[in-house]
Amino acid sequence: MRRARGSLLSIDVGERTWRTERVDDALRRFVGGRGLGTRLAYERVPFDADPLGPANRLYFAAGPLQTTTTSFAGRLSCTGLSPLTDGLLSSNAGGFLPGNFVATGYPAVELTGESADPLAVHIREGGVDFEPVPQLAGAEVSTVTEWARNTHALDGDHVACTGPAGDNAVRFAAIMTTDHRAFARGGLGAVLGSKGVKAITFDGDADPGPALDGAASEVASEIHREAAETEHVMKRQGTASLTSFANEVGALPTRYFSELSFEGADAVSGERVAEKKTGRGTCSRCAFACKLPTADEKRGIETEGPEFETIMAFGSNTGVDDLPSVMHANDRCDELGLDTISCGDVVSAYLAAENAFGDEKLVHDLIEKIAHREGVGDLLAEGIARCHDDLGVADWTMKGMEFAAHDGRALAGQGLAFATSNRGADHLYGSMYVYEYPLVDTEAALPADGLDGKAERLVASENRNAVLDSAIACRFSRGTLTDDRLATLLDASTGELNALGSRVVDLERGFNNRRGRDRNDDNDLPFALDGLSTALDSYYDRRDWTSDGTVPQARCDRHLGRE
Repeated sequence: MRRARGSLLSIDVGERTWRTERVDDALRRFVGGRGLGTRLAYERVPFDADPLGPANRLYFAAGPLQTTTTSFAGRLSCTGLSPLTDGLLSSNAGGFLPGNFVATGYPAVELTGESADPLAVHIREGGVDFEPVPQLAGAEVSTVTEWARNTHALDGDHVACTGPAGDNAVRFAAIMTTDHRAFARGGLGAVLGSKGVKAITFDGDADPGPALDGAASEVASEIHREAAETEHVMKRQGTASLTSFANEVGALPTRYFSELSFEGADAVSGERVAEKKTGRGTCSRCAFACKLPTADEKRGIETEGPEFETIMAFGSNTGVDDLPSVMHANDRCDELGLDTISCGDVVSAYLAAENAFGDEKLVHDLIEKIAHREGVGDLLAEGIARCHDDLGVADWTMKGMEFAAHDGRALAGQGLAFATSNRGADHLYGSMYVYEYPLVDTEAALPADGLDGKAERLVASENRNAVLDSAIACRFSRGTLTDDRLATLLDASTGELNALGSRVVDLERGFNNRRGRDRNDDNDLPFALDGLSTALDSYYDRRDWTSDGTVPQARCDRHLGRE
């Protein structure tokens, strides 16, 4: 199986030392990206570690596709113990950072320890430099980017950094790159901030290794050509194209999840977003170009997007039907280093408590307060699971993570996916919504209601997504990067790829089991889902887990090569 190449770069930011280490077995078994990060974290992060303490570790990792020239491969993975969910998770970001990351020659970078003062870590082919940056304490993302450009001649495509939210340990803080791209979900920005690392830069000119040849080269070219030539609504509207569709089928969370459709959906729809476009944006070497630079001249806003999930979080869920208001919220979250989904949901929870839906000024004020932990923002920065009692509202989280859109009350399989996801209420972990809207061909579609037979599809979908995140390939490759093509690119059979995905999911679950997670956490949806218990039984059986939702230790040991 094709895998990333090279040695792990391990950096102790407290001691300001670095070393390289061969991780050949981990690469052989887990390929790269999320798989490699999960394997390394399972072995190296203590099961009782504090997510915001020095014992937690962060892993940035590329996959074998990042050194190719095919489309949909402009992504990088980050893995660590989440301060939001208290479990192990991975998040990935697009943009142009991945190309600069692999140019340093390392397939993965490990951050350990804790710096007492704000620090910039500069990673190059020859090693690592450490630079105290007290002047950047609390700085917004664009300020960090400007500093890197003016001081080191590196633009935002070379930088991963925190905003004020990460510096202030907001539990849903993001790590930002290329100004508007984010390792968003799960609060890994707070982990980076807790280590005293304000910015990491990547720069080099390392040999990427052997190029694809034969059938793999042909497949890569076909994918790239189709990405460029195929007409797709995503190229015009991005993921915002889903807004009207989700609203029509009653799967658009509205006014803090109290309703399933929004009367103002047209005003924040993909059509309206397309009207604000100022060009086309993309990620490293990707010809699909689905990103949307946007602007509103009247309000003086320039941003990227918003994407559908941000429209849900700061539009329908807050009761706001003004697109420039959502654009402003999106832009401020990017500048402050916040996950837009969690932040918007937290803000909507506060609006529900205050009966203040639709109050745009309050929405924008709360974003600032959360990032700086000022006033009520200090409470909201803890996330809904930790503040809902104080607010007097229902806990709309799963395993501590705020819900994405594609509501599980309308799409039952997606409801099951929210339940089983090791990341919590994340729509991309299992991606069952694509089959239930459906966004796939008729023969692959599933009915939106009921759970009969859906556990089998969910296991396969979770496994495939884990492979994509290890390769790494974008979810928007659906329909272009078929199973056969993915197998050819990775020089593996579809069975081997399914086994890889299963190993990744098993180790994530096994780690979280060791932190006390079990079936009770999967069964804790904030809404009723008929047949959930039976579906969980079927899901655990297909994964060869115990009936209480735990992975047998012997199974994890086999994945680690400890037979």
